[in-house]
Amino acid sequence: MTYLIYIVAALAEIAGCFSIWAAWWRLEKSPLWLAPGLVSLALFGFLLALVAISAAGRAYAAYGGIYIAASLGWLWLVEGVRPDRWDLAGSALCIVGASVILLAPRGG
Repeated sequence: MTYLIYIVAALAEIAGCFSIWAAWWRLEKSPLWLAPGLVSLALFGFLLALVAISAAGRAYAAYGGIYIAASLGWLWLVEGVRPDRWDLAGSALCIVGASVILLAPRGG
């Protein structure tokens, strides 16, 4: 369930940042683009708080690996730029790293 929360949180964060960065700031669209961006970023924060990990720093560290993979998915599906083999290799390393953080046995 943690991976699913991280994936949805990543999409919410990316969508929120994208609405501010691309639509409002870069493409000079209406400031109304800030509203869905802020809602999406609030959803991101809420979702990360649902993760059942005792330390926030550990939750954020593991999330980072999932975020990288989701960002490359966004790059491809939304921005139309296909990730290259180096993007995919780096993303795979990050997911392995996030999984080590999430699944490691902890002694207390």
